Amino acid sequence: MTESDKLVMGIETEALLKSATARESWRIFGIMSEFVEATDRLAAIKPAVTIFGSARVKEGTPYYDLTERVARQLSDSGFSVISGGGPGIMEAANKGAFHGKSPSVGLNIQLPHEQQSNPYQDISQTFRHFFARKYMFVRFASAYVVMPGGFGTLDELMEALTLIQTGKARKIPLILVCSDFWKGLIDWFKDTLVREKMIDPEDTELIQIIDDPEKVVEAIFKHYEARPFSPLPNEREMMLNL
Repeated sequence: MTESDKLVMGIETEALLKSATARESWRIFGIMSEFVEATDRLAAIKPAVTIFGSARVKEGTPYYDLTERVARQLSDSGFSVISGGGPGIMEAANKGAFHGKSPSVGLNIQLPHEQQSNPYQDISQTFRHFFARKYMFVRFASAYVVMPGGFGTLDELMEALTLIQTGKARKIPLILVCSDFWKGLIDWFKDTLVREKMIDPEDTELIQIIDDPEKVVEAIFKHYEARPFSPLPNEREMMLNL
């Protein structure tokens, strides 16, 4: 390769790097618009409960039916219900709320193999970025209800636990439904994480396990007996720094 060729290659490489940097900079504005649009659309749904769970659960199965019952109880009790907007547990959550008294909300995500939105959404918002979507789950939830699920469900649960444990998010009810499914994980928290001093014993108290839909609703109302559903001023400030 001649010196002239090297010079041309260097100029082309520099131009490509500048172009990529410019695209990344402009992408920030797209991310900002995603936050603004979602915040405006979801501002009126409070109080709300986010329900997580597997996209692989089929209609008519026990997990699906239980999720639908939980969501209907929450909706009829005055809570908007937020899900990821897709199939499986997400569909069951939206379906239960859709036929209840309060709004059914789906926060959909664009994926390489596009997620199919379920039809039971009064409010539907689509995101390109996972972190913007995950922020909205936390920002608008007065409680988390976690049904059986896989890696995505565990990711959402662990993020909520971490945010609350570290004081980056306000303390809200984190309720796991289906004790048989979650027992092994909770036992591991207590027998391994606590024993190895990876977490404090009281950290396990951030989680409740409840199987009855009515008792799920009761537990949420009990948490808010002496305080409003909306974040307090100090909590609102805290959430700005998520």
